[in-house]
Amino acid sequence: MRLCRNYIMVKPFTTIAIFIFSLVAFLHLLRLLLGWKVVIEEAEISMWASVVGCIVAGGLAFMLWRESRKG
Repeated sequence: MRLCRNYIMVKPFTTIAIFIFSLVAFLHLLRLLLGWKVVIEEAEISMWASVVGCIVAGGLAFMLWRESRKG
């Protein structure tokens, strides 16, 4: 769907996916900065898991955003 000559509207699913991946990356970053503990059935999840989660989710959000901007 065209809005103007140089801007193409992003599909709704892509926008939702970008938002969700960005939110996940942000929450992982908050966990790292604030030191939140995550415990699943008495097993504490290491902080390095949030490093990986932040990089992966942030990378996916960024790649989706870049792809959606290509015309």
